[in-house]
Amino acid sequence: MSPPGATVGTLPPVDDEVSVIVVDDHQLFRGSLVALLQERSVNVVAEAAMAADGIARAAELQPDVVLMDMNMPGMSGVEATQRLSVAAPLVNVIMLTVVADERLVMDALLAGACGYLLKESPIDQIVEGVRAAARGESLISPRIASRLIRRLRAPDEAESPLTGAALTPREQQVLELVAQGLDNPEIGRSLEMSHHTVKNHVSSILVKLQVENRIQAAVRAVRGGLV
Repeated sequence: MSPPGATVGTLPPVDDEVSVIVVDDHQLFRGSLVALLQERSVNVVAEAAMAADGIARAAELQPDVVLMDMNMPGMSGVEATQRLSVAAPLVNVIMLTVVADERLVMDALLAGACGYLLKESPIDQIVEGVRAAARGESLISPRIASRLIRRLRAPDEAESPLTGAALTPREQQVLELVAQGLDNPEIGRSLEMSHHTVKNHVSSILVKLQVENRIQAAVRAVRGGLV
């Protein structure tokens, strides 16, 4: 963990396949989160107090996941996520915030975040979010997810129905479960198909809907009337 006053630190690696950078300007929260992640064998390779420093470290170290604070001085987490998608396009971003605001959720997801969790979330939920992001999946706090779906279904947020997506009936089934927040193993059990087959269907759906991750697919599907 960085000493008091430090804004960027490189941490000793933990023997784990998932690498993470924590970006948060609140030193106490950041330090506590880093310690809890390391206790659970998550490989925190660096931490930063400022968004610009976090982007630089992510571009340098290419971690699997960046845990990004939504509100930081100088640059918001949403803007940082947009810049990070250019500087390190293979890095998955999970937003951390104290506010379950639907519009901020939308902004973060459309900026490229693959997950959105409240800071008050249990550490095991945050760890699962990290591992899901590293697998190319997504996790949103249940309280945020329910509000997001309500907002997406509001008339003033509706988009024109999607045409030309040409999803197969099986892909449509998978998409409906993705929109419900199920991960690949859960979808496989529900539809009685292998994890590999589910993964292939999800990849095809992302291509056809022209989105980068499964949360964006769910957003587009709900707003476009596909589910």
